[in-house]
Amino acid sequence: MTVDAQHILVKDADKVDEVLANVTIENFTDMAKEYSCCNSGARGGSLGTFGKGQMVKEFDEASFNGPVGEIQGPIKTDFGWHFILVNRRG
Repeated sequence: MTVDAQHILVKDADKVDEVLANVTIENFTDMAKEYSCCNSGARGGSLGTFGKGQMVKEFDEASFNGPVGEIQGPIKTDFGWHFILVNRRG
């Protein structure tokens, strides 16, 4: 099984609240470009397609078990807080 997903990674708790209050499906790509501290932010948060076990446990569980087409998060990992949008799972 694989997932195609985008994410926004923030390390500052204040930014978590700001993203949570403002992020929508429609503006997710723009919010990723503006707020994400991950290199993927420049690509609108796109992580492309990845398989189970390629991401850290919390991220992996949300990506493979959470809803498709809905924003999940904030999800805490050792890297910070993630907002995840799974576009496709198959």
